[in-house]
Parts: sequence; structure tokens; C-alpha cells
Amino acid sequence: MSDAPVHMTPSGPPETVLDPEPADVRAALEAALGQPVDERRDAVAAVVARWPASLDGWTALGELARDDVEAYACFRVGYHRGLDRLRQSGWRGSGHVRWEHPSNRGFLGALAGLERQAEAIGEADEEQRCALFLRQLDPTWSSDREIG
Repeated sequence: MSDAPVHMTPSGPPETVLDPEPADVRAALEAALGQPVDERRDAVAAVVARWPASLDGWTALGELARDDVEAYACFRVGYHRGLDRLRQSGWRGSGHVRWEHPSNRGFLGALAGLERQAEAIGEADEEQRCALFLRQLDPTWSSDREIG
């Protein structure tokens, strides 16, 4: 369990803000994303292999996937890793996890990617669950956000 507090908001449910990714992970991911297009996916995959708990890494890898199934798998791993991190940060299954906090974007990006890829592979129930969950976590959620 984490000692990180769950922030109470005066106007609603508690809000969880994930800790930022470690500096070395952020630097490695930034370098990987700066590679030439034809090398970028493999460079990001190497970052994820070295730091498999990186939510930003899984989300970036999903965005660079070679096909819908690979993208779905990457986003699903990022989503589940994100749920683990949320729980470690004090989240108890309800409350806000807002996009406005950059450290939450890896998780929310994975969930949004999972929603999109569920639609792409015809998994309508999963798509609807993800869409609802996104709007429960961040009532200001907009599906036209730039994720990657």
C-alpha cells in the first residue's frame, strides 16, 4: 500500500493523481519517440521491455502498434498496469482520475486506446465499458483528446 494521499475535493468524489514516471523512464521514452519513424516502434518496445510498469510506455507502444490486435493488447496491458498503480496510490475503485494531471495520462491514454481498439475489433461491450469508465474517472473527458 502507498502512503500517497487520496485527494478529497470539496465538490465531489476523491481524486487520485498518480506519481510521475521516473525521470530515467521519461528520458528513455522521449529518446525512443524521437527516433526515425521506421525505428520508433522497436525503440519504444525496448523501453517497455526494460520498464514494463511504464504506463506511458505501453500507451505509446499501443499507438505505434502494427495492427489492431497488437494495439489492443498493448493498451490492455497499460490499462491493467494502470489499475495496479491506481490502487497503490490509494484509489479504491471510485473517484476521479483526471487528464489535467500529466501523470494520469498514461493510464487514461491506455484506457482510451483500449476503447478505440475494442471498437476496431468489434468488441462492442468492451468499447462501451471503457467509454463509461473514462467519463466516470474524468467527467470532462473528450474522445477527441490527443493521446499519443
